Amino acid sequence: MKKSKIFKAVVAMWAVFILAIISFALFIYSISINLNGWYGELPGLKSLENPKSDLSSILYFADNKEMGKYYRFNRSQITFDELSPNVVNALIATEDIRFTEHSGIDLRGLGRVFFKSILMFDKSAGGGSTISQQLAKILFRTRSDLSNGSLNDVPILGLVIAKMKEWIVAVELERSYTKKEIIAMYLNTFEFGSNAFGIKTASKTFFNTTPDQLTIPEAAVLVGLCKNPNLYSPVYQPENAFQRRNTVLNQMRKYGYIDDVAYDSISSNPIELDYDVENHNDGLATYFRGVILWDLLAWSKANGYDLYEDGLRIYTTIDSRMQKYAEEAVEEHMKFQQELFDEHWEGKAPWRDESGREIKDFVKNEAKKTQAYKYWKDEFGGDEKKIFKKLNEPRPMKVFSWDGEIDTVLSTMDSIRYFKQFLHAGFMAMNPNNGHIKAWVGGINYKYFKYDHVKQGRRQPGSTFKPLVYAAAIDNGYSPCYQIEDVPVTFEVPGDPPTWTPSNSNGKFSGDTMTLRQAMARSLNSGTAYVMKKIGPQTVVNYAKRLGIESPLAAVPSLCLGTSDVSIYELIGAYSTFVNEGFYTKPFYIERIEDKNGKVLKQFVPKTGEALSSETAYAMLHMLKGSTEIEGGTALGLDKELREENEIGAKTGTTQNYSDGWFVGVTKDLAAGAWVGGDDRSIHFRNIGLGQGARMAMPIWEKFMTKVYADEELAVSKGEFKKPSNLSIELDCEQYMMQQNNVTDSTEQIQKLDVDGIQ
Repeated sequence: MKKSKIFKAVVAMWAVFILAIISFALFIYSISINLNGWYGELPGLKSLENPKSDLSSILYFADNKEMGKYYRFNRSQITFDELSPNVVNALIATEDIRFTEHSGIDLRGLGRVFFKSILMFDKSAGGGSTISQQLAKILFRTRSDLSNGSLNDVPILGLVIAKMKEWIVAVELERSYTKKEIIAMYLNTFEFGSNAFGIKTASKTFFNTTPDQLTIPEAAVLVGLCKNPNLYSPVYQPENAFQRRNTVLNQMRKYGYIDDVAYDSISSNPIELDYDVENHNDGLATYFRGVILWDLLAWSKANGYDLYEDGLRIYTTIDSRMQKYAEEAVEEHMKFQQELFDEHWEGKAPWRDESGREIKDFVKNEAKKTQAYKYWKDEFGGDEKKIFKKLNEPRPMKVFSWDGEIDTVLSTMDSIRYFKQFLHAGFMAMNPNNGHIKAWVGGINYKYFKYDHVKQGRRQPGSTFKPLVYAAAIDNGYSPCYQIEDVPVTFEVPGDPPTWTPSNSNGKFSGDTMTLRQAMARSLNSGTAYVMKKIGPQTVVNYAKRLGIESPLAAVPSLCLGTSDVSIYELIGAYSTFVNEGFYTKPFYIERIEDKNGKVLKQFVPKTGEALSSETAYAMLHMLKGSTEIEGGTALGLDKELREENEIGAKTGTTQNYSDGWFVGVTKDLAAGAWVGGDDRSIHFRNIGLGQGARMAMPIWEKFMTKVYADEELAVSKGEFKKPSNLSIELDCEQYMMQQNNVTDSTEQIQKLDVDGIQ
């Protein structure tokens, strides 16, 4: 009887156990099929095979160096083979020591957690989740609203459902991937804090290294973050991070990945960071990255991609070495220019009207354009007395200086006074033979001055526009040797007065006879005015458009002096046409876009077309060389070493009141130009000695080209411009004069014969 009771009890226990197993299996099955929508959808097999994780799109220089990234979450992927064994060992020792033995769920580990946490009330028992389970939770957000069903909101039951879904997905992951792939995927997807998503970005952010170079202590710090990136941040919670790192090291010692000696040595040392959060204000080509962003966003939208998540690879034409030289040249020269400018205006405000008087309420009017003014205007309902009281209250801030950032205390009004006194610059270089932009410097500091002065900014080009006027004349039959006189040229114009007579920069006319080439080399306004009067403003506008000027141009006589605003981007494209045998190639900067797997999605081809005859183009190079060869040429100040065994075409530009200084130079391999000026046209030097283009802008070009020629790895060398095989335009002015005299003599003889015939 007793045995019968025992037998029945055992049978009953087994029945309960089997029933529990069956019920549990049915529960798991019902979750897997989302029965009646109670549990929420699980990812299908295709999703498991191609899990979506946001990937940064990477921008590359032409020489394949990384330029920057676009991301919502700063993430880059690596493979298992790119991981240091130290990272793998630390992760397995700390998070899942039986990782290689289980198939997604560690039953032994779960038993340990149940025994310690439930029966022994040990809070340090841990959660028992395997790496595969943790990956499932990260990848497919099984605990988020995106995968919730109607039962997920039931207390306790919702947590149980979420855990079961993690188990199911973890098992599917184990079936779909190798152990190595799961490790790599986990480290690629984890958020380590400080906007570092994935082990590659985390390695760079915290230690300025790559995942394959991580040392044992560095690996231990990063794996320690896997428990809680905020609580164990080595930047914001250094003591917690130190303790957590040593916990990881202790786990590595416990399971034989390091010995006692290594543990004792490492655990006593402080954490050594090389911390730098990647952002768009740092690195090379910051202005270029800001400009190209809008092109990439438009292309991505039109073609169904997300620039911030799809891991696109964008290859540009910018050369990292030339970009570096360009930024160095701008910095070196602008630091010097700012010292001159500060000394020039010492103790005085530089914002002046045409009469040289300080502009009244200049700072106040600028303040009204700020976000601070708009904020306080909303706060005080337009009460300007209260608004400006707030704008005059000092507060801590960082400001730019050429010697580095300064921590200071300034009011909004004082900061406007401070920042408005800086001179700005823009510089661009391109290969004139194929349109590839090689360097782009949009300003002096992207963090503090976001406005781009290469493509976005447009200013009066002054005399750098003159070659476009002369190009139109030569293409319509004029020769560089055509003779004119340096005398006043008067235009009839509507208004009062009814005429306009441009003066030369020195206010004088010599009356000398000279060639068009000499007039352009010396940048005489009388010469350009003469040509403009002969061919007409509309002809000049038409040719400028053919040469790539897209900015609005007023077809008026003063256009010959460069009074309509253009950009450096447009001007360099126009000058490049002269080098490229008359073919205009629109400057371009994207070569191709690939997807994350290297498949080419778009190969870009520059827009090009014939703008001038090859003879006219070469004649213009001959004209431009005049400024470096002819007495009185505005570019004779260029370094003699640059000019040795080298043909350089160049043009300076200086606008009224010295608001803008320009310089454009072309060689057989590069066309480049610089602009320098104040943020507002009212901010400038007061005399031509300091405010001319040859002083303000030419040194940037000179410094850049010197650095480029010194780099033997670059395919840029000195030499002559390519000459057309059949050049009918006479460039030898003595020969030209003889030909003209012969034509004159022949004409006189014909006229004499006609007269004799009548008689």
